[in-house]
Amino acid sequence: MPSGLSLEGGFLTSLQKRFVQSGFEGFNDQETIELLLGLCFLARKCGVLAKRYLKQFGNLRGFISASGEELEQVGISHDCVLYIRLLHELPAKILKEHIIEKPIYQSSKEIFDYLYYSMRDLKKEVFKVIYLNSRDQIIDTVTLFEGTLDSIPISPREIVETTIKARATALVFVHNHPSGDPTPSKSDKQLTRDLVFIGDVLQIKVLDHIIIGEDSYFSFADEGLIEKYGDDFLNLKIRGVLDIGPYFQRLGRGSHPK
Repeated sequence: MPSGLSLEGGFLTSLQKRFVQSGFEGFNDQETIELLLGLCFLARKCGVLAKRYLKQFGNLRGFISASGEELEQVGISHDCVLYIRLLHELPAKILKEHIIEKPIYQSSKEIFDYLYYSMRDLKKEVFKVIYLNSRDQIIDTVTLFEGTLDSIPISPREIVETTIKARATALVFVHNHPSGDPTPSKSDKQLTRDLVFIGDVLQIKVLDHIIIGEDSYFSFADEGLIEKYGDDFLNLKIRGVLDIGPYFQRLGRGSHPK
């Protein structure tokens, strides 16, 4: 009888023993998928299936981030889909708890590190709002809007309403570009300018708008644009040529085509 640690009355496979002893050190993508499949399938099937799924999804990241529907389409059971989705979502939850526990918001890099894992593989644009209190401590992060591959409807009115409900005094906006290029579009810039103007009218600070791409990000604050838009608002107000009507009309329309 082979020796080894028992698992549910049986014995660990060689891959499971390696993991118990050294974690994922030395594991390639196929072996990692095979290890995961060992929770759901008979050990003798896992190697063949891991090779098939690696080819199907391209790499471990593609496999872990696949939707439940995509996983079921290749023959993975509901229970196994649950395990895989838990593995994908758990790090995002831990990162969220970690940043909320921080004493104060400090940089765009912190936000990127926090949200990159959960947003990097999304196949459609998602717009998140991070609510902060008067001491710039993060209260919560909420996904407010979801769009398509290259567009997303934005309702500034809903942003304002949820900000008031959260009793937040400052905001950070974050959205992704599924194309992988975080360079802001003309519409991204116009939206951010509008939101800074609306925030200044309502005395809500817009600290940043971060666009997440493939292994990189763009920060409006780091590029000096948040400050510029704030100065634009102040200059128009001083000159007496600022008409805030269009911004509140935009609130009412509740749409921002990309």
